[in-house]
Amino acid sequence: MLLLNEKDIRTVFDMNDAIDSNIYAYKIFSSGNAVVPLRQVLAADEGRGNFAFMPAYSSKLGAAGIKIVNIFPGNRERGEATTIGQVLLMDDKNGEIIALMDGSFITKFRTGAASGAAFRLFARKDAKVGCLIGTGGQADCQLEAMLAACDLDEVRIVARDFDKTEKFVAEMSERFKDNGAKLVAYNDANEAVDGADVIVVVTVATKPVFDAKRVKKGAVVSGVGSYTAEMNEIDPELFKMADRIYFDSKDACIAESADIQIPLREGIVTEADLTGDIGEFALGEIAGRESDDEIIIFKNVGLGILDLVIAKLIYDKAKDSKVGVHWN
Repeated sequence: MLLLNEKDIRTVFDMNDAIDSNIYAYKIFSSGNAVVPLRQVLAADEGRGNFAFMPAYSSKLGAAGIKIVNIFPGNRERGEATTIGQVLLMDDKNGEIIALMDGSFITKFRTGAASGAAFRLFARKDAKVGCLIGTGGQADCQLEAMLAACDLDEVRIVARDFDKTEKFVAEMSERFKDNGAKLVAYNDANEAVDGADVIVVVTVATKPVFDAKRVKKGAVVSGVGSYTAEMNEIDPELFKMADRIYFDSKDACIAESADIQIPLREGIVTEADLTGDIGEFALGEIAGRESDDEIIIFKNVGLGILDLVIAKLIYDKAKDSKVGVHWN
């Protein structure tokens, strides 16, 4: 079994690779070449967090996998990681467990790449201003993906605690100093959203964090944070404004996320208004952006197939490059 940590993964795989991996995974999912059950989530007592189990299998890849990821938002106050996990990769020829990988890193890496895939496929070609709402454990890879997918001049970053936002901006400005985009800390989400071409929302909010009316025509909004019926970060009115609404999995999002459950329940949109899955677009089965004025939403809750595909591609590269530690 090959053991791979974040450093090992970064050695053989970059964000553009991760975006490519996600687009490939979405195609596999939408073509029916994968078995991807809905995640199983167990809640810890007293609302401390969730234990999530995400299996997937694809004969096309010759592999199965399962990610165990535990999300405990309160850990941040103690200076501990809020997302803790591991990915197991298995060979479908004999059932051998061939790799164990840092699931915490893979989670935020491929989750960032999900937004990156949406921006690569749907953003206007002249997109210059980004907006990132949230500075938690997922935020750095969301920013990395935004910068990889679009040639941005500026990214506005906003969260509940302005002091933490400024610290995050300082750290990320140093990390991505060679990119050329200016990172700016904002204290008001509506001001940060106003005029942005690509927007990522990655919070644990239970109420919308910005006013839909502030979203400009032509913007793409990636909703990342809400993955339960209690979490709602996107203003339901944005779904009425949107010209196209894509999902990683429409069925999974409707089953899990208040972001889409609320607009459907309140009659703001119907299922007929939902465009479809991003993989269907990548396969050429449904239309994409048709004008620069279209507002596009990409709602994603995360799929086990993303973990499986990226884990298999990372494993193949690491094995070829002799990266990682073998454990017998």
